[in-house]
Amino acid sequence: MKKIRFALFVLSLLTTATFLENGSAAEPQMKKESYTIVKTDATPDWSKVPVLQIDNVQWLDDVGIRARGQLCYSDEALFVRLSAVEKDVRAEHTAPLSPVCEDSCLEFFFKIVDAPSYFNFEINPNGCLCLQFGPYRSDRIDVVKSNAKEYFDIHVNRTTDGWEVFYTIPLKFIRLFYPDYQFKGELAANFYKCGDKTAKKHYLSWSPIDLQSPNFHCPEYFGTITFAP
Repeated sequence: MKKIRFALFVLSLLTTATFLENGSAAEPQMKKESYTIVKTDATPDWSKVPVLQIDNVQWLDDVGIRARGQLCYSDEALFVRLSAVEKDVRAEHTAPLSPVCEDSCLEFFFKIVDAPSYFNFEINPNGCLCLQFGPYRSDRIDVVKSNAKEYFDIHVNRTTDGWEVFYTIPLKFIRLFYPDYQFKGELAANFYKCGDKTAKKHYLSWSPIDLQSPNFHCPEYFGTITFAP
């Protein structure tokens, strides 16, 4: 009996050791989302681009806020459109790298498959961008560009039921980190909607997250986006 108890104790320690720094399992078993990125040769016709729903309500009660995203690409850039159905929009931050997650915020996190680090693009209704790169929530590099709105061609619109943002991620930007990268194959990614200091605090994700406390920095829960030829 003592040997059995000791074996169970060792097994418990080994299981605990598989958990990552953020407290999540190394290989989550829940279903991940997938999306195909269509190719465009010119300015995107968003009416022809598939829509993904950012509608997994995480950690808090559902307050009725919803979001969605669209992606397409050319040989030179990745085009992003995110939108939110949100009545009480908060837009306070304007300085680069501000904590825009406190405002109404739409986010796109992505990484090269098998690479350890990922990008997080977080934007509020002022077009204020928080952009970072790194392998963990606690190990990020701030990516500061004084002309971020122009470089990423950020445009924000208020809509009848919320707001939307359009931006472009140039291939040459990704190549600053991965010099030989091409738009092909797959990326691991997730999309989020949050607002820590909004009238109705909320957390939404595209691909679901199974963690006990709020944390979007969990690439093990990223879904898959595939570049169409």
